Amino acid sequence: MTQSTPLPFPQSEGNNSIFPQPEQELELEFAEQFTKLQGKFIFCLNHQELAFQFNSLVRKQGWKKIYCRENNILNLVNAQLGDWFTDDLPGCDVSVTSCEALVARTGSIVISTAQSSGRTVSVYAPIHICIAYTKQIVFDVKDALLQVRNRYGERIPSLISFATGPSRTADIEKTLVVGVHGPKEVYCFLVDE
Repeated sequence: MTQSTPLPFPQSEGNNSIFPQPEQELELEFAEQFTKLQGKFIFCLNHQELAFQFNSLVRKQGWKKIYCRENNILNLVNAQLGDWFTDDLPGCDVSVTSCEALVARTGSIVISTAQSSGRTVSVYAPIHICIAYTKQIVFDVKDALLQVRNRYGERIPSLISFATGPSRTADIEKTLVVGVHGPKEVYCFLVDE
């Protein structure tokens, strides 16, 4: 029989955030933090604008192979793209996923294995696009984890990832390199609800 070890300093796990709440709306805070980290942010007033903005971006960038395993996203944006969608993740130009939450304070996208896209979709493709909704924005990491726990209860996903901008590392001679361990570009389409 196993027992949990009690916290040695239970009062240290306070309920108050050490970070002050932003003075602006969470949508604006997320957009600012996300773009500071080289993310590309697109706000959409509704699903029609999402479809228009998404299709316009795909045409402008010249992407021909789009990987997406989430039917709800395919239904939202697939109207004009025809057969540009592919089942070949290693050969795709861009992958598209939904998310569990957006963290305004850090500009992070929270992704889990409970989504139909799985573990590799958001990091394997050279470009990642996330489709999110304003109701998914929370202030801090703790809030995002609580949201995931409230959504799944005892069946918490086996992997919860926090993607904060494009992949970057400074392991090579202390020089910042983008896109080494994940996508070189990250887009977030935020749909107002």
